[in-house]
This record gives sequence, structure tokens and C-alpha cells, in this order.
Amino acid sequence: MGLKDIVNKNRIRKLLSQYLSTKVVFWLDLLLSTISSLLVILLAGIGIKTGDGNNWFIPVWCGAAFLFFGLGSYFTHSYRLIIRHSTLADMAKIFKTVLIKEALFVALCLFVREGFGFYVNFLLIVSDLLLTYIVLLVVRIFMIGVYDYIRNNLGDDSNNRMNILVYGTSDKSVATLMRLDNSPHYKVVGFIAKEGAERDKRVSNYRIYHFEDQEVFNNTAIELGLGGILFTSENDAQSEQDGIIKLAGETGVKILMVPTIDEVDGTNLLHYRVREVKIEDLLGRPEIEISLKEIKENFRDRCILVTGAAGSIGSELCRQLAGYGVKQLVLFDNAETPMHNIRLELEDTFKDLDFVPVIGDVRNTKRLDFVFRKFRPSVVFHAAAYKHVPLMEENPCEAVMVNVVGSKKVADKCLEYGVDMMVMISTDKAVNPTNIMGCSKRLAEIYVQSLGLALSEGKVKGHTKFVTTRFGNVLGSNGSVIPRFRAQIERGGPVTVTHPRINRYFMTIPEACRLVMEAATISKGNQIVVFDMGKPVKIDDLARRMIELAGFVPDKEIKIEYTGLRPGEKLYEEVLSTNENTDPTTHDRIRVARVRQYDYDEANEAIAQLKIYAREVDIPEMVKLMKKTVPEYKSNNSRFEIYDQKDEDKQ
Repeated sequence: MGLKDIVNKNRIRKLLSQYLSTKVVFWLDLLLSTISSLLVILLAGIGIKTGDGNNWFIPVWCGAAFLFFGLGSYFTHSYRLIIRHSTLADMAKIFKTVLIKEALFVALCLFVREGFGFYVNFLLIVSDLLLTYIVLLVVRIFMIGVYDYIRNNLGDDSNNRMNILVYGTSDKSVATLMRLDNSPHYKVVGFIAKEGAERDKRVSNYRIYHFEDQEVFNNTAIELGLGGILFTSENDAQSEQDGIIKLAGETGVKILMVPTIDEVDGTNLLHYRVREVKIEDLLGRPEIEISLKEIKENFRDRCILVTGAAGSIGSELCRQLAGYGVKQLVLFDNAETPMHNIRLELEDTFKDLDFVPVIGDVRNTKRLDFVFRKFRPSVVFHAAAYKHVPLMEENPCEAVMVNVVGSKKVADKCLEYGVDMMVMISTDKAVNPTNIMGCSKRLAEIYVQSLGLALSEGKVKGHTKFVTTRFGNVLGSNGSVIPRFRAQIERGGPVTVTHPRINRYFMTIPEACRLVMEAATISKGNQIVVFDMGKPVKIDDLARRMIELAGFVPDKEIKIEYTGLRPGEKLYEEVLSTNENTDPTTHDRIRVARVRQYDYDEANEAIAQLKIYAREVDIPEMVKLMKKTVPEYKSNNSRFEIYDQKDEDKQ
């Protein structure tokens, strides 16, 4: 294609995007309305005796038609309708415009009380209504035909458009067809029926397909030159994981998703930015219902401090809090670049938000004291932690210093400076821990809960309410399995899975943060609340589904390798929420864990000693004390299993 062809195509695309301006449509409609009224008079002229007293009728009639239709258009805005996207509702709006015109004609006849009598005037007005409406419709249909001709024969480079089927026949699916009508990237060739009863029917002259097996799907895909299947809702995509999505994965047909938000471009035309389905779309669940009004009331006009604010959970907490009308948001983290990124994001998205990014470490007592003393937060979300299991098995002293000692320092500062509430983010790995990371989080839980218990018993002075929240893996968090699999697939594999039977509980980051907010609002304090994580997901199935979504065949085009469990890793995570180990709350997805209570003095003494061992890097003594303080901590696939064996020998 030469430069001249490219320029011409660009001109045609510009013409197609603009087609006719509203001004042109307005004046064209006025002209057509006036001509229609003139034709009515001329056609009826045989029955009208145009004596000297009636010579004024034709110019008055045409002038009134011009004026009255103009007024009708002004009130109904019928000229603003995009002609190439006309619908029945648009036709009704044009009819309303014509009705206004004829109603004003009736008023004029009643006011003037002259002309050709009631019956003749009535016939003229009815004839004018019908002819004007028919002329406007015919001209609009002609315009649509011209537009389609230009697009199909001059401006449409069909070789560059992907043929797609839209899933479902709902109003949203049909609306998507209209939105993609002018897309330079996608061409809708039909719909897919949710139910078999709709098969072989048509919507907007597009056939509805139904696929019972792989062979039928393959044949149809070849016949249509099918490149993708477009879903308009995550729920539909989730319901078809073992249906259409699996069939498409076998043939390399892409799975696409319509985002939930329409975006407006510079020409004020709505466009969908269709994207490929992500594994997060398929693992998600229906949106959690939360007490949004109560949550906003709980945080409005308050200074909020978030530790670990640049991390996956901390940054999402900041995004959600930013929309709750907080007085001030203090971000505390020691990661410079991620902190810089979240700062830029908040500046762009929440221009009126008063927020302060602070570089600091929860292990640094004086830096923490500075933040609490200067900003006096009334609510603290403590999300700062080391979270990667294998890394903490190799660096246990750092896990204790950050997750245990750092949490203690934050809790102590909350008490010292009269913070109303501290919400600590914990993990499912704290339940019957098998690794250093999980045990360190359990120790943090023990201290925070024992401090709250000491407060309620009057052993310690203060009024801070302590709430701990536990949940499992979050989808797409920094360094988690999904970004890793995605990167491995982009490199062409192999995708590494530790064990074919390993499974994990997942929830999206926004979902987890909404539950944290809800828990902070409904908790009475001094509780460990756990979230309903749904059903566990086999990591092997997760890897295979991600490979299929990328358009490859698992084990053929992209290999899966099993590398063995990593140090401290469990094969199955503990179920967080059951009726046997938890009590209900007012929210069906949040429950309160029944856990052993610790004496504050004993917990404080144990953590003080752990701090000494960690600073001296006395790993054996530190791990022994961790196992003594948390008896349920039994190492798995770890060098620290020897200390479990010694404990059993003593028994």
C-alpha cells in the first residue's frame, strides 16, 4: 500500500467517524419537513379552492412547517442522534418531533379560525404528519446505506479485522455489537447461545451458534475464520471455563473481554477497549456486598496511616481509602520506587486528596515515633511484612525483625499515641504454620491480641481497638504465582509448578481490601477475623488454563515442569473459615477465629528474646523459641525440621 492509499484511507476513516455533523442534520431535517408540507398542499390543491382570500395559505403553511419543526427539534434533540447507530428509540424521538410540529399546526388553526374548514385542515395535518415522518425515515435509511457502502467498499480493511463471536444474546451483548460496528480491529460474525434453545436463530441478522463438542466448534471456527470469542461479563466467562473457553483453547481461538467501563475519546464517541481475558477474570467471584455507607462514615475526616503502603495490599488499601473522604492519608514504606509510583498514581487520580508519602521502616522505632507524633493518625492499617515463604526460610532473622518485632513496634505506638484502631493484615499461613514466614505472622497475631486482652483487663492503659485480618493468596500480587506464570508463558515456557497436587486459596486484591474495610467496621476489637476464601484452586490447573488463554496447548506448545515443594511449603493450605473453628459475624463472608489466648507478659517476654536472637543471628535458638511459643508450628520440607524431631525425642 502506497502513501497515497494510506492518506486516502485515513480521509475515509475520518469521514466515517464524523459522517454528518449535527448542524447538517438539523438543517437537512428542517428542509425535508418544509418540503413535505409543501408537497401535502400541492397534492391536496385539487380539492382546495384558492380564491383571492386564500392566497396567503401556502407561504404561511410552509413557514409554519419550518418554524414548528425547528421548535420540535430543539426540544427533542432529534438532530443529535448518530444516524449510523439509529435504533427504534431514535425513530420514536423523530416521531415526537413531528408530533410537536403537528400539534402546533392544530393550535395555529384554532387560533386563526380560517382556512378550509375543520375536515380539510384535519386531513392536511394528518397527511403532513405521515409524509414528513416517512420522508425523514427514508432519508435516514438512505444515509445508513451510503455509510455502509463507504465503509464496506472503501474504508474497511477487512483483512486486518479479527472475526469474533459475541457470547450471549443479552441487551449488553447486542449493544456490544453496535459499539464494535466501526471497530478497525474486530468484526462480529455472530453470537453464541447460552442455552441450546436459541441455536440457529438470529439477532440483528446475525446467526446464533451453539457448540456441543470440539468437532462442531472446530468446523465453525474454520468456516467463519474465527479469531476470538468476546465475553461481556466476568460471570459469563467464569461459567464457561469448562465449556466454550476450553473448546477455544484447543484451537487457539482467543478469549476476549469487554471492560466494565466505557471510555470516551477525543471525538466524544464511546468505544470499548476490548482486551484478552485474564486468569483473574476466571478466578474471581461475584462482587462482595459491603456496608459502603458505614465504611465511609467510619473513615471520613480521619487521618489514616498505612504501613507497607507501596505493596500490593497496602497500595490498594490506599486507593480505596482515598475515595472515602479521609482527612489525610499517610503512606509509610521503605521501598523507594514503588512508593514513587503510588504517589504519582494518587496525584493523578485523586487530585484533592491530602496524602503524605513517608519513607521509613517499621523496625526503626524513632522513625515510627516521628510519624505518629507528627500526623497523629486515628486509624492504622498495618500491611508492612515480608511474605515470600522460601526467602524467609533462608532469612529467618529478617522475618522475625520485620513481621514480629516491627508489628510489635507499630502496635505499641498505636497505644502510646491513642490511635482509635489498628488493623493488622495477616495470612492463612499463620494457621498451623509450617514455615518461618507463617510462624512469624502468627507471633505478630499473638502479640497484638494479647495486648488487646491486657487492655480489656486493665493491665495496660489505653483505648486502641486491635483487629487482625487473615486471608489467603491474592491474585496478581507482587512476586506471586500468576505474574510468574505469565512471564514464563511469554518466554515460551516451561511453566514451573512445584507439585501436581498443590492447591491454594485465591481472592482478588480489591476483594481482600474491601473485606478488610468491612472487618474494621464491624469488629468489636481484639479479634482475629478470617475471610471465606471460596474453593481452593489447583496450581497445575491454573497453569494449564493460563497457557490455554494465551493461545497455546499445554504440554505440547508450552511445557509444564514439576520442580518439587520449596522449603517450608505446604501441599494444601488450611481452610480458614469453618463452623468448627470460627464464629459468625454480621457479614456472611467474615468470621471470627477461635484461637488460643496468650498472656501479654509472656508474649512480650518471648518477643523480646526473639529480638535478641534475631539481632545476634542466633538462628537455632531463635527457631527453637518460635516453636516453643507456637507449639503448632511444625516445619515442612525445611532444614528446621530437626528441631521438631528433638522436641519429639524430649517427649
